[in-house]
Amino acid sequence: MTFKANIKRYDNFTYRRCGRSGLQLPPVTLGLWHNFGGKQMSKESKKMIFQAFDRGVTHFDLANNYGPPYGSAESNFGKIISSDLRKYRDELIISSKAGYDMWPGPYGEWGSKKYITASLDQSLERMQLEYVDIFYSHRFDPLTPLEETADALAQAVYQGKALYVGISSYSSKQTIIMNKLLKERGIKCLIHQPSYSMINRWIEKDLIKTLKKLGIGCIAFSPLAQGMLSEKYLKTVPKNSRAAQNSSLDKKMITSSYKLKIHNLSKIAKKRNQTLSQMAIAWVLRHSTMTSALIGARTINQLNECIDSLKNLKFSNSEIKQIDKFAKEEKINLWETSSKY
Repeated sequence: MTFKANIKRYDNFTYRRCGRSGLQLPPVTLGLWHNFGGKQMSKESKKMIFQAFDRGVTHFDLANNYGPPYGSAESNFGKIISSDLRKYRDELIISSKAGYDMWPGPYGEWGSKKYITASLDQSLERMQLEYVDIFYSHRFDPLTPLEETADALAQAVYQGKALYVGISSYSSKQTIIMNKLLKERGIKCLIHQPSYSMINRWIEKDLIKTLKKLGIGCIAFSPLAQGMLSEKYLKTVPKNSRAAQNSSLDKKMITSSYKLKIHNLSKIAKKRNQTLSQMAIAWVLRHSTMTSALIGARTINQLNECIDSLKNLKFSNSEIKQIDKFAKEEKINLWETSSKY
């Protein structure tokens, strides 16, 4: 049976302006980094996409190498576009990225015009789309002139393959430079996608201020620190968790100091009638510059829990002070290298 969207999906949902632009994004975005790859998308994953849209989440975030295997998340999403979501295309914001390793050889990663152009063409083919709404440079490339990466992003817009462009995991310094380069090419840098959470606060040093000054939107990925900002790791490491699989989350990150922080943060969340995960998402969204929190989910229950965080986004000064006692760096920023330049 073909999917038919809930006619009331926009009734109780507030969207946020993306920097100084005309584009509004949902405060929660569904990312397809994990759980949407493979030869065929699972029924649960497909249901999550429909459930997200039914609840007003219009933004779906992908990248060329999401899976595993690489490209499979985009291919699977493309099948859903073809079978169920094509008629809703004008209501969707679909983003993709290029920057990390995608195929063998010297042209399969980083920020050259050769790689970025080929990657976007491949992504469009996999997703069965004529254009993406947002296309990102996924990481800063220290060996390619930033002018060349800017040329590739601008070309994507001028060729009609992307409506907007953005950057991910760039430092404040490189963000300023890229914004200037794109502006010189008649293109706006719409949005920055950095990692950010209660235990990964690097953007607070200067990036968040830079984005506000430049009028660039911000979408925080990994606001739950890959599940670390939940109570799942307090007692043991669950078998199906990322830490158990030692994939993008190392067991060594589950330290005693981390567990103590989570225990205390959970107490604060309960007083707010929220789960820790819900409070963590709300906390990320407390910044006026923050357009959206990019979440991942394994089940519909997890998805709904995340979206329900929007029911309580207000924090008292007392709550912020309490949270700050325990919301300390845990050295979990896997993407730190890209933002060091």
